[in-house]
Amino acid sequence: MVEVNTGYPRSLPGALKIARLVVAFVTFICFAASKSHEAFIALAVMEFVITLLFFVLYLLKLDKKMKFLFWPLADIFNSLIAVLFFIIVCLCAIIIKTTTGTLVGGVFGLLLVVLCIADSVLLFKKITFNKPRGRNVITR
Repeated sequence: MVEVNTGYPRSLPGALKIARLVVAFVTFICFAASKSHEAFIALAVMEFVITLLFFVLYLLKLDKKMKFLFWPLADIFNSLIAVLFFIIVCLCAIIIKTTTGTLVGGVFGLLLVVLCIADSVLLFKKITFNKPRGRNVITR
């Protein structure tokens, strides 16, 4: 049976994922409504889908069951790659600004960059590299 983490959407990481989902969807709508370049639309859709998958993964606590991958690190890599692509695409969309929708989509994309960076920093602070974890520390 799958266990649901009901507190995740109300936590800071969950709220950041929800904000990323909303902003990615708004970015997609702006790019699609203005008939922008297909790369702009595809990037916004891919970010929405991948963020949704990570949200469901953490919401259903599947990261605890599927231990073959270190999910927080994969999430950080996804966020950093999204930052790189969105900076390039959104700056192009803002510079080109063929329509108002493309310009607004570019601005929302840059807002998404800020959210991705915040999510990466928050996740990176939770990861411990060669540090003792929790109660497994031997005290003297």
